[in-house]
Amino acid sequence: MRWLNWRRGRRYPLPAEVCELLEALTAAGYAAYAVGGGVRDLLLGKKPQDWDLATAARPEEIERVLTARGAEVIPQVGAAFAVALVRYRGKTYEVATFRGETYGADAHRPAEVYYADSLAEDVARRDFTVNALALDATGRLHDLVDGARDLRRRCLRTVGEPAERFCEDALRLFRACRLITQAELHPTRELCAAMPAAFPRVAGLSLERVRTELERLLLAPAAGRGLDLLVRSGLAAQHCRVKVDGAYREVAILPELMHLPQTPQGSHHAYDAWLHTLVVTEHAPARLVTRYGALFHDVAKGLPGIRGEKDGEPTDYGHADKGAELAYAALRRLGYPEAFARDVEFIVANHMKYHDYANGLAADPVRWLRKLARSGRFRTTAELVRAMDDLGAVCVADVIGTGRPEGATAGHEAFAEYLRECLRSMPVHTRDLNYPPELPRVCGKATGEVLHNLLRRVQDGQLPNEPAALLAAAKKHWERVKEQE
Repeated sequence: MRWLNWRRGRRYPLPAEVCELLEALTAAGYAAYAVGGGVRDLLLGKKPQDWDLATAARPEEIERVLTARGAEVIPQVGAAFAVALVRYRGKTYEVATFRGETYGADAHRPAEVYYADSLAEDVARRDFTVNALALDATGRLHDLVDGARDLRRRCLRTVGEPAERFCEDALRLFRACRLITQAELHPTRELCAAMPAAFPRVAGLSLERVRTELERLLLAPAAGRGLDLLVRSGLAAQHCRVKVDGAYREVAILPELMHLPQTPQGSHHAYDAWLHTLVVTEHAPARLVTRYGALFHDVAKGLPGIRGEKDGEPTDYGHADKGAELAYAALRRLGYPEAFARDVEFIVANHMKYHDYANGLAADPVRWLRKLARSGRFRTTAELVRAMDDLGAVCVADVIGTGRPEGATAGHEAFAEYLRECLRSMPVHTRDLNYPPELPRVCGKATGEVLHNLLRRVQDGQLPNEPAALLAAAKKHWERVKEQE
């Protein structure tokens, strides 16, 4: 990630639409700035995904000024927090009045929001210095808390005392983990040391908000940084809550990961189980199913009943099956759908088997595919292909994660292509059979029985999945059925 040649007095290029909104507010006599993540990303050389604005104008003044400019203003959105939603030239912006906040019993929402008169007051309430940067309509940087310096140093630091910031809003603990992944920053020692003081407040956070932060963290390119802070700080071992039938229920976050930093591995691996997990997760495709599959693939290593020893080396026989059980339970606890949890469970349960077949340590992968096709786990060939592709991608990342020079991935990648080729002729369900429309007319009420017979024969490689061949085989089978009646 590159730095945009920062120097004092530099003007940064804002989008024309943002400049026009800022100029309208400024011309009306109100201080106005682009703030937050958009400014941070611009300075990091990234393309900002969205822009937020902050101004001294009150909500009714924002509506008056920007409506006159031709914008559509929806003041009721975020009204309790003095935030207006503004649609202008096909894009949407949040425009907030300068404000201050006081916190109370709620673990995330402020107890009171009040108007402020200056950028300095607004900046003082923000979470991290790199999120407290502002640009005016001319593109001039306003940095009141040394956020630009922290960006140059790749440093994540809170605005003010970290313990106070985290205790005000416990969700900032998860944002810290996420932000160091997205912006590739390093948390300060003071920030890390202050995190446990706010852990009691995590119990008041909603599962939905925590899960959203976990997902954004997990999908970031440098996900390992945030996951490492999440676990080593102890945050992963905390509980949030979810409301069920009108009552709150405690939900453990990710305690399954907590033992991994203390879990050594054998000489085949250059890293311990936790560092290995972080490397594999970062190299897995940035989709939730593969990132969670990577995160949980070795989660059972080191556990009682799994960890053993052979020839002086640690072993973890059965860790794939146990890990699949833990992954499924964790994801369901976190509120993920059954189908998604099963997809991740499949990756974890089968990753060692995939390695065995890819490395030639197990015979007949086609027989394995046939067994999967007949397992009832998949409804279509496309589902099985997708599952095997996800499994293969995590296993390639697993090879990279050994950290050894011999950890080449070419063999696994070639094996993945071989499996795809095999699956092209491996129907999972009778609906995958390429039979002609006249077949049901020929077989009548026995169509279902005939199709299941054809399905097994195609899966066994005895019959091509082609219309003419299927129709001919169906007629012969149907004749035999009639003879037996």
